[in-house]
Amino acid sequence: MIRIQEILDKVTEVNPEADVALIQKAYVFSAAAHAGQTRLSGEPYLSHPLSVAYRLAELRMDEATICAGLLHDTVEDTSASIEDIDAQFGEEVADIVDGVTKISLMTFDSKEEAQAENIRKMILAMAEDLRVLIVKLADRLHNMKTLDFQKAHKQKLIAQETLDIYVPLANRLGLHRIKLELEDLSFKYLKPDIFNSISDWLDNNRQSGSEYMERVMDMIHKILEENGLHAKIKGRLKHRYSIYRKMLQQNLTLDQVHDIIAFRVIVDDVRQCYAILGLVHAMWKPVHGRFKDYISMPKANMYQSLHTTVVGPEAERIEIQIRTHEMDQLAEHGLASHWLYKEGAKVKAKDVKQFAWLRELLDWQKMESDSREFMRTLKYDLFKDEVYVFTPKGSVIELPEDASPVDFAYAIHTQVGDHCSGAKVNGKLVPLSTPLKNGDTVEIITDNNRHPSRDWIKFVKTAKARTRINHYIRTEERTRSISLGKEMLEKQGRRLGVNFAKVLKEGLLEIVAEDFSLKSVEDLLSHVGYARLTPQKVLRKLLPKPEEQAAPLVEEVRPQDAQRKNKHAESISIKGVDDVLVRFAKCCNPVPGDAIVGFISRGRGVTVHTSDCSNVQGLEAERLIPVYWDGFEDKPYPARIRIVSKNVVGGLSRVSTLLAEENVNIDSGTFHSTVDGNSEIELTVEVRDAAHLYQAIDKLRTLPGMLEVVRASSAE
Repeated sequence: MIRIQEILDKVTEVNPEADVALIQKAYVFSAAAHAGQTRLSGEPYLSHPLSVAYRLAELRMDEATICAGLLHDTVEDTSASIEDIDAQFGEEVADIVDGVTKISLMTFDSKEEAQAENIRKMILAMAEDLRVLIVKLADRLHNMKTLDFQKAHKQKLIAQETLDIYVPLANRLGLHRIKLELEDLSFKYLKPDIFNSISDWLDNNRQSGSEYMERVMDMIHKILEENGLHAKIKGRLKHRYSIYRKMLQQNLTLDQVHDIIAFRVIVDDVRQCYAILGLVHAMWKPVHGRFKDYISMPKANMYQSLHTTVVGPEAERIEIQIRTHEMDQLAEHGLASHWLYKEGAKVKAKDVKQFAWLRELLDWQKMESDSREFMRTLKYDLFKDEVYVFTPKGSVIELPEDASPVDFAYAIHTQVGDHCSGAKVNGKLVPLSTPLKNGDTVEIITDNNRHPSRDWIKFVKTAKARTRINHYIRTEERTRSISLGKEMLEKQGRRLGVNFAKVLKEGLLEIVAEDFSLKSVEDLLSHVGYARLTPQKVLRKLLPKPEEQAAPLVEEVRPQDAQRKNKHAESISIKGVDDVLVRFAKCCNPVPGDAIVGFISRGRGVTVHTSDCSNVQGLEAERLIPVYWDGFEDKPYPARIRIVSKNVVGGLSRVSTLLAEENVNIDSGTFHSTVDGNSEIELTVEVRDAAHLYQAIDKLRTLPGMLEVVRASSAE
């Protein structure tokens, strides 16, 4: 177990003037609060806050943060309160402890909506004081190191949560060492077999690897000395999780992975970085496309270094990173530990230029109400690798890997993105979906008559672009739904004797909107257009009470009495909903007798699918509604039949004759010969219902030479 003196020594090593008395006091408070408590491992509980505080001291955090590390579980797990912390250690320490406690109470394995809401709260806590997240990361790291004592299913849940949420956040804060440790620990529990295989392989090759590293470092030292340069050189094997990702990305076996050795050359100034790069490239052949200059264009977390991969001795690929001592400290311990808290005051993310990514998260999380979309974009935004592109005037814009000109346009300004009509990359016109590469110069062409397209959602990568496009689409859909709702109410009003224009003018719909707990008449009209409310339900509020009229007008009107654009719409009843536009999906062509389901198409009424239609699986579950056949007439419905038969003379004639005998009309069809000499025929036919269709299919199967006769859909 780590001792408090080790923490104090680490603190004074960095800052001899540190208030060690405050840290000592926090230790005594934590020890008293956790007295008698043990962890699942059997260790005294105090071992955990001591480990967290020691890691924070390694990160060069200030006294308030280290105190918070010692106290972070006292409010959640003991009788101590935030007020007690505030009274004894001050508001600054209490605020950090309070933020960590709130994050600790969140669960990420619940429903998606709850998960999204919890992460929104975490983002807000991070924005208020970044030290909250740094303490939480140190806490999570020690918990991951002692995860063996949890049950197997809990291990996987915690490991997945760590990999999904905390690893990318550690990366964004520049806490590189913590990121790597969390990745390997998560990997150990999520893929234990693969983790152990890579570990065994590394152990078996460690001796030869160490000898190879010594040889390479000697060669680098020698060439530096010959040129009057001095540097500190480190060699290491890559981490297990990074090896696993490389195997996945390049579809390699362990024996095929070669560039697993990395070297770090640390020098005094930037000039020497580039000088050593030239010497390394002169000694070994660089691998094309594997050089990255993060000194001239730092990463979002301010990471700086030169990265190159070369073909070293024995034709082995080796990665070499070249950086200054200051850059190395920043890479190892993160931006926050280096300078952010030197003044000892709370620093908010919005005040720090380097945390623009967090400010962006704050902005779009307020706009994005869809939990699924929020989670999907959050994970992409956190995990992204960056590309750096230029405006025509030479300004650098940072974007996610594979970002498009549309992402670039929104990064410039929302209005530029909204009216983007074309793009030039390096002077050439390109499609808006073109992935951008490092160093591209991008020029956006705008047109005030152009607006965001739904197709853009398929290729944009940034949260800002996705959120703005979705906002525009939702606004357009709402406008259409309001217009449709108004039209539906006018039509139904004429049948019921309600003057809708007069009702609207006199403001009576405002009262109806309130009755349905809606904020405005527009919300009411939109709900009708989206088929969330029926025109009858709305207009019923405007009719005389039942006792004041002789006949219940509303109940006499059935949806099949209405004249609709779709000639079969009157065959459908919708549970709890009347008088909405109904159309049949062309992918599955439902016919009477089929099990069916309705999908609310925004602004376009209800689309009816067969229940087993493959397209239904990809639809939003909350927009599916129960529908059923009701009072359908004896009229033709389209359906598809797929036939595979032996290619014989008169085969098509026999098929058409049999269908005619079964009173099935052939509307259209295609046929061709397959490579094995058979005939494949697909017919669109007209039938009365499902029974009529399957009766015809059964008869077709009795014809000579038939290999397969099935009902087909457009998805096949």
